[in-house]
Amino acid sequence: MEAAALSRIGLAGLAVMGQNLALNIADKGFPISVYNRTASKVDETVGRAAVEGGLPLSGHHSPRDFVLSIARPRSVIILVKAGAPVDQTIASLSQFMDPGDSIIDGGNEWYENTERRLREAAARGLLYLGMGVSGGEDGARHGPSLMPGGHLQAYHNVQDVLARVAAQVDDGPCVTFVGEGGAGNFVKMVHNGIEYGDMQLISEAYDVLRTVGGLSNRELAEIFAEWNSGELESFLIEITADIFRVPDEHGEGELVDKILDKTGMKGTGKWTVQQAAELSVAAPTIASSLDSRYLSGLKEEREAAARVLDEAGIGGEVSGPLLGRTIDKKRLIDDVRQALYASKICSYAQGMNLLRAKSEEKGWNLNLGELARIWKGGCIIRARFLDRIKKAYERNRRLANLIVDPEFAREMVQRQGAWRRVVGLAIEAGISTPGMCSSLAYFDTYRRARLPANLVQAQRDYFGAHTYERVDRPGSFHTEWSKIARQSNAGAGGL
Repeated sequence: MEAAALSRIGLAGLAVMGQNLALNIADKGFPISVYNRTASKVDETVGRAAVEGGLPLSGHHSPRDFVLSIARPRSVIILVKAGAPVDQTIASLSQFMDPGDSIIDGGNEWYENTERRLREAAARGLLYLGMGVSGGEDGARHGPSLMPGGHLQAYHNVQDVLARVAAQVDDGPCVTFVGEGGAGNFVKMVHNGIEYGDMQLISEAYDVLRTVGGLSNRELAEIFAEWNSGELESFLIEITADIFRVPDEHGEGELVDKILDKTGMKGTGKWTVQQAAELSVAAPTIASSLDSRYLSGLKEEREAAARVLDEAGIGGEVSGPLLGRTIDKKRLIDDVRQALYASKICSYAQGMNLLRAKSEEKGWNLNLGELARIWKGGCIIRARFLDRIKKAYERNRRLANLIVDPEFAREMVQRQGAWRRVVGLAIEAGISTPGMCSSLAYFDTYRRARLPANLVQAQRDYFGAHTYERVDRPGSFHTEWSKIARQSNAGAGGL
């Protein structure tokens, strides 16, 4: 009787994400215990559970009572701020836990911290998962994408719960055991890096359509809503259409025009770019999105630069009529759609290549097709073409790059004309499109059998004796460039 009264699972950390995930678990019929250092958060969550259908959720005000209210082997989800707060929460809870119990960190944690905690937990006989959770507060409440990694047994202990709680798509729940160690957190980090790229590309499409095409917010809402019914169908396109429709309650026009043009960030995009550099993986679309956020933060400097350069005669942003020609809006809209699609494929390709490189380094054996599958629902980057990305990796698990998958290759080639027109038009109009430009440069660089890197390597050998390889014979070579050049110049002078 006592065992029957115990909860199936526990959750500590009742900010918005924690509350909503706890209610989601309870809503699926799993009794859950909740705890937060601030007692009012516990009471608030218990109140919500009562209002939202008398859900099987019990609140606890001490770590001991919370842990002991959970059936063994216990599984406790932690949703607190990454870093020291996670260690503090683990310390307060683990003293009451028994060998075989599991701790599941659902925050955006640095993967190496997760690997350290795995070792520390194992030393105490505890199991540990680092679980990426994507979908925002709505996803947490109604079905997120879940990316758990760490101890496999810890996953098996809660697999039934996670499968019910996760978003559901046509080929199953949006959860899978990602891999050992910090694999779950690393995958979530790269997911967020792709998200950075996606959002930057959408903002550039908006800028070109608004500035060059002169489209109103109402027209933009209709365009994005139409795009969301086709190949660009995704959560981010959907919410962008909604954003353009929201009026400003404090004045005329739409709210989007009153928002300060400074983009915040929490660090996962920076981690992604740092890891790409560490692993020598090109990720220019994601990197450009991060740079754009840094530059957006320089609001006062940008305003001052605009004044100085305007006085120097640069002129402002150039709209269609000022380019000296009439802009065909219908064609522009279709070109931007195609450029956005092709650029997004590059962003996803870069993220997938980063995952593969890290998997090879760590021996995680990541299944890229399965990761694309669990991103099809619940998460921020969910999109129609993720199913096609999944199938591309199912066709060829050793696929070098998404853009050389036969289906995606055809689409990239078909869209390159529109892509080049949009990037060229933006450059001519003085509108920065770093995401689209870097995506196109990535595509053009990757597709070329020969690059001007031969000259760069010659320069490296000239000033640093770094040697070079030849295309016509094996081995490493070094040339006394300066000596030979002087001899050649002397000989030429004699002639």
